[in-house]
Amino acid sequence: MALIDAHNHLHQLPDPDAAIAAMKDAGISGCVVNGTSEDDWSDVASLAERHPDFVHPAFGLHPWHAHRRTPGWLEKLRSFLDRFPHASIGECGLDRWVDEPALEEQRAVFLPQIALARERNLPLTIHALKAWGPLLEALSDEAPPEGGFLLHSFGGTPELVCQFARFGARFSFSGHFLHPRKSKVLDAFRTVPVDRLLLETDAPSMAPPAEFITHPLPDGQNHPANLAAIARELALRFDEPFEEFAARCTENTRQFFRLH
Repeated sequence: MALIDAHNHLHQLPDPDAAIAAMKDAGISGCVVNGTSEDDWSDVASLAERHPDFVHPAFGLHPWHAHRRTPGWLEKLRSFLDRFPHASIGECGLDRWVDEPALEEQRAVFLPQIALARERNLPLTIHALKAWGPLLEALSDEAPPEGGFLLHSFGGTPELVCQFARFGARFSFSGHFLHPRKSKVLDAFRTVPVDRLLLETDAPSMAPPAEFITHPLPDGQNHPANLAAIARELALRFDEPFEEFAARCTENTRQFFRLH
């Protein structure tokens, strides 16, 4: 069964083309590659042009980079979306784990990206860390796109699953949550509606435990080809046949990102 990595930063690896070859060998048929700032949108675009049947580009301004934006950032984002009309928006969001930039400055770039996703009816990938209340407030202030949004590497509670599902959320599981100290996150994912669950690596970040690293990289980086081992282990934890589990997650990803 061909898997799809719903969220990574493949362009940040030293040799993305070699990584794609390894992903294909591991049974992965595609990935959504997310830009995070004006500085890397062109790198995502270049990768998508070289691998149009494998790389599905996403362009967004990450909350960590909100204070480094240029005055024309939103128009620049629009231009990349014009160039890639089947792209998605992301990653963007809110983060109270960092002290800088301030939450209000993060909101100043997050709300226009929600509005742009709604305006163009594009899939939207959201980063949220220690900011669940402000995120619910933002989604009330600026309605999400009709097709909903993805909370990538969702690390919240079962109660938050219910709250965000009402807004149209999808939830992607990262192999980082297979670490024993993250066991409570597995409980939350057991409450995710079956048609809302996606799989991701967030590569080169969020590496899984060592026993699920099939493609090691230097400096603890996470290879996106590790997705296959992550998916097998999650199916086991959910007590589901791997083929059925993988097929459902892949179809959920195709449906959300409109990859048919």
